[in-house]
This record gives sequence, C-alpha cells and structure tokens, in this order.
Amino acid sequence: MTKPYQRVVLKVSGESFAQEGHLGISPEELGVIAGEIAQARRLCPNLQLAVVVGGGNIVRGARLAETGRIAQSTADYMGMLGTVINGLALREALEGMGVPSRLLTALQITAVAEPFIRGRALRHMEKGRVIVLAAGTGNPFFTTDTCASLRAVELQAEVLLKATKVDGIYSADPRKDPKATRYQTLKFNEVLEKRLAVMDLTAMTMCMEHDLPVQVFDFRVPGNVARAVQGEAIGTLVRNG
Repeated sequence: MTKPYQRVVLKVSGESFAQEGHLGISPEELGVIAGEIAQARRLCPNLQLAVVVGGGNIVRGARLAETGRIAQSTADYMGMLGTVINGLALREALEGMGVPSRLLTALQITAVAEPFIRGRALRHMEKGRVIVLAAGTGNPFFTTDTCASLRAVELQAEVLLKATKVDGIYSADPRKDPKATRYQTLKFNEVLEKRLAVMDLTAMTMCMEHDLPVQVFDFRVPGNVARAVQGEAIGTLVRNG
C-alpha cells in the first residue's frame, strides 16, 4: 500500500503549455495541465499543492542572451515575466475547474498576483488552495528548476515532482540510444557522478543537501499527477537513501 503525500511541489515546464514545436499557450495543453492537477486534488482532498511553472514557451532567457544583444540578467528577467503569463493562465484554468487557486510571484506585480511570502503561501495551502508560483526565485542566473527546489525546501514539502515529457531518467538519451535503460530509483550522488540530465546542478545539490526526494515522471500519461501525489512508483525516484 502506498501512502499519499500531504504536501508536494510540482514543477511544470513552460513547454508543457505549448503544442510540440510551437510557442505561446495552447488552450488544449493548458486544459490538460489544469485537468491533471484538478484530478489529483479531487482524489487527494487533503493534499497541499504548490505548482512552479517555467516560461520556455514564452521566452528563454539564456538562449536570448546568447545573441549578445541583451545582457543575461535582463534576458532572465524577461523569462521570469514569461512564467507569470503561464501562471496567470494556469490559475484561471484551475479556478474554472472549481479548484481554488492563488498566484504568487517572486517579483512584485501586485496588479495581477500576490507576492511570495512563505507564511502566506503556507496559509493558502492549509486552506486547501493550490498555489501557483511564478517569476522563479526573483533573481537572474537561476533556473525555474532551482526555484522549484528552493520553494520545496522552504515550504517543507515531502517530495519535488518534476513533470517531464519522458517516463523517468535514462542511462542515455532514449531517442538517440536504443540501448538506454530507465532507472526506477537513483541516489543523488549517482545522478551527479553520471551527469544525468535531470535538473541543473544547483537545484539537484539543494535537494540532496536537504534530503528532499525528486520524482521524475511523464506528465503526458493521463492520471500520472494523481498517481505521483498518491506515492505510486512511477518514473524515477531520486533520493539520498
């Protein structure tokens, strides 16, 4: 028997909001994301859930900075604003499905969202509201994966769920290497030693140091978010022990 988690942080990439090969927000993809989260809340009514959104479907700061025309710090702030756009869309979609939600941002944009304050975020979750976290950490040079790790530690989550387009972590890129095998469990030091592409080094190190498990799973499989929050062994689980 699996034991449902009580408090989790779910990381959703910006690319999940767009159709394959496109930019912007697809209403259909947005509906899938919101529907998966709504289903998880219905099946786990006591679940306290925070969702960290990326912004790659709007603008990628690092890629924009590569041109040399825009300083990386400025490009990163542009990326943060992209996550706010996604956060607004997700909050509205969740509310439309009857899921009470709040958008909290690391940048002060009080016209559209509440500022992220740890105590306020905890109160929202304790009242059964899904909190959507946008604008990353509020600082340039940090990815939204690092934001997800930071918020999960701050909010004392039991696990960080990383929703991806693959069903876990592989020994090599399964699209390029037919012999690639999927890991069911991994230790943090194995991920670092083998340089497996899971999250950036800062994010992974933070999870390791704070003993925060990371579960990587395929977001595209219907019902997988609900399975993950209920503690089912899907995808790959990374932990210390």
